[in-house]
Amino acid sequence: MKQNLFLITGRTNKTKLTTEKFVLKYNLRNIIFGAMIYSSGDTLAACIMDDFSWNRLLGMMLVGATFYAFEIPNYFYWISKRTAMYSGTKASLIRTGLALIYFNPLWIARHMFFIKLFTSGMNDVNMNLMTAALMSFVVNIPVSFVANFLIQNKIPVGMRFIASAIFSAIMAVYYALSVTWF
Repeated sequence: MKQNLFLITGRTNKTKLTTEKFVLKYNLRNIIFGAMIYSSGDTLAACIMDDFSWNRLLGMMLVGATFYAFEIPNYFYWISKRTAMYSGTKASLIRTGLALIYFNPLWIARHMFFIKLFTSGMNDVNMNLMTAALMSFVVNIPVSFVANFLIQNKIPVGMRFIASAIFSAIMAVYYALSVTWF
């Protein structure tokens, strides 16, 4: 699927508005890795909390293969295009900041929503998820900053989704525990 989008591009410090073809990234590799990696982290979290269920495992596989496998690589490619005009420390910090903006409390709350949806249906979905997501985000900022800095600046753009998924799988344990901690 190709679309014409206005993107900010350039190789100098000047910003230039141009029309470019932007191809959305959604491929079999990302679908498979999204399903496997996100569900494995969540399954580990569920096992730690003695809360494993097949519905949750299959549901998180579906979420990893659809929402996450589509959204995250495309956002990372957008970050790469958006920051192409910058260099050095400024580019690194902007890429990291844009990644942190994406993985915000609403994203965490949505992830927690999916967990609740697949384990207990809508029974446990309430505003407490948003509170837990906000607390989880705030407490996690130092770790998330370092991880996203490394992902956005040390990993090639085509591999960032996989690196981010691995980090998120590790963090899934934290997010799952956050629901009870916060």
